[in-house]
Formats: sequence, C-alpha cells, structure tokens
Amino acid sequence: MAENIYPIFEKMLQREDREALLKQKGLMIWFTGLSGSGKSTLAIALERELYKKGILCRILDGDNIRSGINNNLGFSEADRTENIRRIAEVSKLFVDCGIVTLAAFISPTNTIRHMAAEIIGEQDFLEIYVSTPIEECERRDVKGLYAKARRGEIKDFTGISSPFEVPAHPFISIDTSCCSLEESVKTLEEAILPRIR
Repeated sequence: MAENIYPIFEKMLQREDREALLKQKGLMIWFTGLSGSGKSTLAIALERELYKKGILCRILDGDNIRSGINNNLGFSEADRTENIRRIAEVSKLFVDCGIVTLAAFISPTNTIRHMAAEIIGEQDFLEIYVSTPIEECERRDVKGLYAKARRGEIKDFTGISSPFEVPAHPFISIDTSCCSLEESVKTLEEAILPRIR
C-alpha cells in the first residue's frame, strides 16, 4: 500500500463543509467563443443575477488572468495551452471552495477545453458556447483587433489566421447577435441554478 505523502489534505475542511457554509454547490461555467462574441458581457451579467440570489461567484477572464498569474505567457500554441491549464487549476480551487466560477476565454480548441474539464472535473464543468457569428464579432470590435489581424499585424488571431473549433456538445449554445442580454442571461440562469442549489 502506497504511503500518503500529503496527509495535510485529510486534516483540512472538505468541499462539502464549505458548500454547506455557503448553501451552494461549486461549479465551473466556462464561456468559449470568438473575441467579441459576448463571453465576458454574459459572465458579468450572469454574476450580477446570481449575486442577487445570494450566490457567491468569481469571474476569471483574460484581463484579470493575463495581467497577473499568467503575465509571463505569450500567444504561442504552447503558451495558450499553459494559460488554460493554469486557469483550470485556479478554477478547480475556487470550485472546491464552493464558489461558482465563471471563466470567459476564447479557448479555441476542443482539446484545450477538454483539458480544462478534466482538471476541474467534468461533473463540475459547464461549457457555454457563445456562437455569435464572426461578422458580428468584427462589427463590435472596439479595439480593432480583427482589422489588424486581417492586415497581418496580429498573427495567430483566432477566427482569422488561427482556427476556432466549435464545441461538439456544449451545455448551452447562445448567439448574442439574435438574443438580448436579458434573454441570454435568463436562459443561462434557468439551466444553471438547479446545479447550484
């Protein structure tokens, strides 16, 4: 029989203890889609609605991750994979604390999203595909990233010079070009709430 080299974990409070304290279940809500599809907007609006219901959430997105824990990573394939791996590991800690974690990342391949689900735990991982068409994403692009990518000024830009793989079986798919923010959040809330309480 192998010796337990991490006995501290057996002494710590368990996930069930923290979930009982918060009166909610930890969950990962993973928004994926093209740049400008509405991932962060949906995550922010959903967090506000869940907060009104007394649910503790935490949003992770490119701004708060790449300016801190992942500020040493670029956009090569290896760095993008490591970016998502670190995000998944941090998310797993939040979920284990009973926190509903909302991640808004392009995460362009099925492989990279599957890796995140495996790290976090597939039973706790809800993949939300924000399926807004690229034309609408470009129209919304206030930073001009799509235009720069089309001019070749940004290489490996997802949707232009780097592929985006549509999720095979997302928990929910939402096209924000044909649904209002309110409608989209209501759809998400109705599907997700039974998994939290």
